[in-house]
Amino acid sequence: MPLTYIDIFAGAGGLSEGFIKNGYLPVAHVEMKKEACLTLKTRTCYYYLKERGRVKDYNRYLKNEISRVELYAMVPEVLLNTVINETMDKSGMPALYERIDGLMRKQNIDSIDVLVGGPPCQAYSLVGRARSENNMEGDPRNYLYELYADMLEKYHPRMFVFENVPGLLTAKGGKYFDDMRESFQKAGYELDYDILNSKEYGVLQNRRRVILIGKKIGEKYYYPRLKKIKHGYSVADLLKDLPSIHPGEKKNVYATNPTEYLEEAGIRVKDDILTWHEARPNLERDRKIYCCVIEAWTEKKARLKYTDLPEDLCTHKNRKSFLDRFKVVASELEYSQTMLAHISKDGHYFIHPDISQARSISVREAARVQSFPDNYYFEGGRTAAFLQIGNAVPPLMAGAIAIALKEQLGVHEDEK
Repeated sequence: MPLTYIDIFAGAGGLSEGFIKNGYLPVAHVEMKKEACLTLKTRTCYYYLKERGRVKDYNRYLKNEISRVELYAMVPEVLLNTVINETMDKSGMPALYERIDGLMRKQNIDSIDVLVGGPPCQAYSLVGRARSENNMEGDPRNYLYELYADMLEKYHPRMFVFENVPGLLTAKGGKYFDDMRESFQKAGYELDYDILNSKEYGVLQNRRRVILIGKKIGEKYYYPRLKKIKHGYSVADLLKDLPSIHPGEKKNVYATNPTEYLEEAGIRVKDDILTWHEARPNLERDRKIYCCVIEAWTEKKARLKYTDLPEDLCTHKNRKSFLDRFKVVASELEYSQTMLAHISKDGHYFIHPDISQARSISVREAARVQSFPDNYYFEGGRTAAFLQIGNAVPPLMAGAIAIALKEQLGVHEDEK
């Protein structure tokens, strides 16, 4: 029997993707946003059909030859029902437990090995706090860890993985983190943590996240030792096989064969169908700013501040904060800047390096920065897709965590 897990606050499934790819069995995904849940269901279809040698049927959906209804009809309902579209709150937990218990019975699963999840991080984010008038005081998202602790008490997983922004450790002077640790102890778990950077695990992105790992009090598990990856690739290896497009344009045909990095990382595989290589429209004024920013980087390796731009292009009244709001995804660097959920609102912080295109990056390019495979399809419109990508855990980093945990849990199983 494979190791089992439940994913809560699942988003589009970046964390889950790393676990599924490494042999874990998802018992349930719990997520509040409808579009993300559809993405999770579509991904469930991909794995079900792939295991049966029917990827062509999945690709028919990506090519718009069949509808989503027809795709979902190819997969047992119990698997699609593992995706639960619910907003977690105290009053709804009994009903949620009932649904998960039902899924466990139908799948003949009697225990959960790992609970994974990353509650919304705005309340702990330094940027979120800076933009809030009251430093996020009273925001209910500050206390979502209590629901995580409730899940631990209910299902008693052998270990858990809790992902969030480093600001979690310092929010409200560290009080939230102290309360969280105490809450998990009451549920029977002790935790350890580290701040991991996705760039060390094959992701071409500088993304620091705090990863809490919990174990039952008294168990001999330890914080996993993740295998770091050294490589000589650059961000260009993420982009160069994609066709040139202009703002508002989409072109879902690969321009060249995949780069060595894309193949090695499993981001692009044989017979993939390109989707979501679609760029948002950009105002002509913004495109002029993009050209200035690209030129400064290309010619001088300089990151322009907003106040460095020509005066006629500076329309924002705020000239004191967030001055790095326009930034190139530099192709020659080993990694990009941190992908943010704000990309769903505008792409100024993620400008494509090719000045002839003068646009923000496409949905697929953003997904690649996060290390999502090209066959990962995001449901909903462009804005919803960007939001799902920006909020996700990079699958390659999630996979490194899953591998390290699997080795540990496997050894423990044998000893028992």
